[in-house]
Amino acid sequence: MSSIKKNYERLRILIWTARILSVLSIFTLLMFFVGEEFDPAKISPRQWIGFMFFPVGLVVGLIVAWKNELLGGSIALFSLLAFYFVYGLILSGSLPIGSAFLLFAIPALVFVAAGIIGRSVIGKAP
Repeated sequence: MSSIKKNYERLRILIWTARILSVLSIFTLLMFFVGEEFDPAKISPRQWIGFMFFPVGLVVGLIVAWKNELLGGSIALFSLLAFYFVYGLILSGSLPIGSAFLLFAIPALVFVAAGIIGRSVIGKAP
């Protein structure tokens, strides 16, 4: 098997790993909404700002990443960082407690890695 074929197969594995992790992340978030009986009327305007970054921006980024790994992964990572910065530091005065939010960054990081590898090694991600 040629080097290019090996790199392509490794990239495919990386992309599918990110896709599976993204589905698991989105499913987990959906389960929180179902389990907590999400009521938009109970969310304050300040909380809506944070909500737009996490989980909305994160989910949008993970969905976009299925078509464009680098762009979607970057959107998801930016949304998570913005959530910590805007909602955490500016609106609440402190960072969100715990690292559970960071677990949702794992698929985004894998998508970004796949996007970078796809563009540098193969020329364009499949």
